[in-house]
Amino acid sequence: MKARTRARGVALQALYEIDLVNHPPGEVLQHRLEEENLSPELAAFARRLLFGILPLRAQLDEVIARYAPEWPLDQIAPIDRNLLRMAAWEFAVQKDTPVKVAINEAVELAKTFGSDSAPRFVNGVLGSLAQHQNEVAQIIRKAQTEG
Repeated sequence: MKARTRARGVALQALYEIDLVNHPPGEVLQHRLEEENLSPELAAFARRLLFGILPLRAQLDEVIARYAPEWPLDQIAPIDRNLLRMAAWEFAVQKDTPVKVAINEAVELAKTFGSDSAPRFVNGVLGSLAQHQNEVAQIIRKAQTEG
């Protein structure tokens, strides 16, 4: 697994744990980083992902629900939901990662952490979000300024 993919995997596992059992994010990330030997740069990347996504979960969920209405959010597997949040955050909020890279990374992580159908599902939903990338970014920005 590529280095940045490993860092995304750490962030994904932390998001998943926080989503399911609401453990303190700092502690969760620290435990994950102790298990995975990442360079300081990659650990910082995982931290930026986690703490960038957490305060925007509601807004990310809103855009996921809007552009993938056939999949009610409460019926999406938690790992898939967090993969969608992470990729959408990377290409619509952070904007350091090209859309195709964010989607490919999410699909690769879905192969590792998700069910057999997760890669196709994640690819399809993110494809829909990518088609509306500017609207997704505007919705999230608007929610940030109102919040």
